[in-house]
Order: sequence, then structure tokens, then C-alpha cells
Amino acid sequence: MFLPLLQTTMSQDPRRYHITTFGCQMNKADSERMAGILEDMGFAWSEDPMEADLVLYNTCTIRDNAEQKVYSYLGRQAKRKQEKPDLTLVVAGCVAQQEGEQLLRRVPELDLILGPQHANRLQDLLESVFAGNQVVATEAVHILEDITQPRRDSQVTAWVNIIYGCNERCTYCVVPNVRGVEQSRTPEAIRAEIEVLAQKGYKEITLLGQNIDAYGRDLPGVTETGRHQHTLTDLLYYIHDVPGIERIRFATSHPRYFTERLIQACYELPKVCEHFHIPFQSGDNDILKAMKRGYTQEKYRQIIAKIREYMPDAAISGDAIVGFPGETEAQFENTLQLVEDIGFDLLNTAAYSPRPQTPAALWDNQLSETVKGDRLQRLNHLVSIKASERSGRYLNRIEEVLVEAQNPKNLGQVMGRNRGNRLTFFTGNLEQLNGQLVKVKITEVRAFSLTGTA
Repeated sequence: MFLPLLQTTMSQDPRRYHITTFGCQMNKADSERMAGILEDMGFAWSEDPMEADLVLYNTCTIRDNAEQKVYSYLGRQAKRKQEKPDLTLVVAGCVAQQEGEQLLRRVPELDLILGPQHANRLQDLLESVFAGNQVVATEAVHILEDITQPRRDSQVTAWVNIIYGCNERCTYCVVPNVRGVEQSRTPEAIRAEIEVLAQKGYKEITLLGQNIDAYGRDLPGVTETGRHQHTLTDLLYYIHDVPGIERIRFATSHPRYFTERLIQACYELPKVCEHFHIPFQSGDNDILKAMKRGYTQEKYRQIIAKIREYMPDAAISGDAIVGFPGETEAQFENTLQLVEDIGFDLLNTAAYSPRPQTPAALWDNQLSETVKGDRLQRLNHLVSIKASERSGRYLNRIEEVLVEAQNPKNLGQVMGRNRGNRLTFFTGNLEQLNGQLVKVKITEVRAFSLTGTA
């Protein structure tokens, strides 16, 4: 078995591991799970990757610059491995899935390459590595329900995966290629994980899915009216009463599947925070059609209007891409107009980046980096202005803040988030306040954060 082999390869001290995570919340959740597996195997965390015996890079391929950063980090570790042959070098996540065995040709020092669907199999795969094999695990598999406890980065808030993969085929997006088809966890498994988190003192959970509104479509069962029996809305009602959990969030939504029934549930269920992350990607219908997003900008506006009809104070965040192939100045201005009209609390923005094995990467109407950079700068300027305006509504208000950590820039302050997901700082002692919901009067507002007094 594996453990005796591990013990023969180490002295009195446990072997140490380091994980560097790139990319989205799904990757962060995967990293926490893999860290839990490594600690179950007897490894201890190392803050410094250059001191670790096992280095794992959990990678992202959604943009080219994130992918290139991985190769830069890998180069340093590959060089180190030449001097320290017992170093175990692992690449996980989306670059691993996309590149597979090609990664071995580029970095022959790698011991293990595993795609996102294989994160729960890390121990089995490492056992094969320690038996002397170089392992590539990128084949499509059914993701097994995993009982390993993740090593969570926070003691207050936790990610809970509810659906893996994505069945959409947006023309710019590599995610379906690297994360596989949609696979929902059962409501019972999700609730069981949340109950364990509550027992450990966690106060807030964020339900995660690449396309979270698709939750349950692949699970058996329909209602008498022909509706899927398991939807995100049903799941929110099912988990809402777990004792100890004070707040529930979810991400990421898709406008194509976002329903009034879901909005109504968020309005009715007091633990569900009034914060909605709904990417729109472009404010122009022709670009949305080219992206194969499956909705119009009018439909997107209707969703936001309906949310604000139920919850006028709701925080809205989203994602936008500028410089998509063929985007004209007028089409880009339609995106600016949407941002101006809606007034987002936060917007994740990016210049279009061609990704392997996606249709848009092959089109001949690519825009120059200069045009993309200019549009991104103009959009970010507007985003900052609108976010400042949105922050203004909090001034002099009493906000409920869940304390999560110390302010690293001011050790006399603690920090947390209000229900609208605004980062909030105030003077306080972390030992006394960590995990507490505190009423804070907001005295200072900035574009993306607040300061107040308890």
C-alpha cells in the first residue's frame, strides 16, 4: 500500500506540500479538496513552494496570460527537480486537461497531470507515481462523491460544489472542453456536506457551479407539471434550514436559465444574500449571437429589473468581454451603455483571448491587442465610476458584516463582507469577532470596499 512507501521515503518530519491555485472559485474549491487529501496522506502544508517536497499547480486556461504564468512557475520547479530528484511535481486543473500528454513533452520533469474531474482521485494517482510511474489522468470520468474533508482556506466561509462541468457551447469558452459535461451532486450529499460545515462553525456557504442554474437537469425526477424536480431553487429551499449556517450565496448564473421562481426564492429565504452574479459578456445582440450565449441584452435587462422589483437593494455583479472577434466600436458602445444603465456593484472584465479548440479562435476577424486594450481600459473606467455610485448608498447605513479575517494593511482592523458582498473594514479584535455577524455603521465608501464603526 501507499503509506508504508511514503514512510520509507521520509525522515521523522512529514513530507511537505504546496498548492498554487490559478483561476476561478471552482479551482479554489478543487485545491481545498486536494489539500485535504494530501493531509490525510500525511503531508504537511509548506508556505514556500521552494521548500516543499510535493508542488501542485492547479491551473486555469480561460485566458492565455494565466496559462503562460503556469509555465513560468513550472520552469523554476523543473530546474529545482534536477537537483532534488525526489521532488514530486503535479499539474492539475484546466491546463492539465487541455494539454494532457503534450505537457510532458514541454516539461518532462512532471510526475502527474490530472484534469479537474480527477481531483478526488489524487491519492490513487499519487500512489501510482510513488510506485515509479509518470501518470496522465485526463480521460472523461464520472466524478465520485468524495468523503475527504477539504483543507479550507477560511474558518468562516466555505465553497460547496453542487454541479461540475458545463453543457453550454459558448464560442469563446474552453471550459466545457476541460471540465466535462454537467454532473449534479444529489441534494442529500450537498446537505450532508453543509451540515458538517455548520458543525465545524462555518457561517456562510457559497454554492458553486460553472453554470449553477443548470443544477439538477441531469438528476432523475420531474414534478406533476413536467418541471425538473431538482433545480437550484428547490435546492435552496432544501438546505435553507441547516442550523448554524447564517448566509447562503451561489455562483455563477447564466441569464439563459435564470428564472423568476429563483428570484422569488431568494426574496423569501432570509439566509440567501441579496447578491447576484450574472455574467452578460456583451451588451450587443449580434455579438451575443456570435458568442452563442442564447439570450439578448433585452432579456438580461429584464432579469435585472425583476431582481430589483423584488429586492431594490440587491447587489448585482457580472462578467464582460471586450474585443470579441468582429466587435465594432458601435457594438462595444452598446456594452458601455448596458453598464451605464444597470450600474453594477462589481464587474469582472477581460479582453477577448483566443483559446485552443474554441470556434472563435479560428475566425479571421480578430481585433488587434491595441483595440482590445483601449476598450478594456475604457470599460474599467466606467465600471469604477458606477461601482463608486453603488457604494454611495451604503454611507451612514448600518450593515451586517460577517467577520472573516484581519485587515492585512491595518492590523487594528478586521474585515468581512456585507450581504451585498462588499468588502468592509472596521476596528476590532479578530480573536473576539471572527465568524461573528456584526452591525457596522458605514462611515467611508470606495468603489469596491467600505469602512465603518461597530
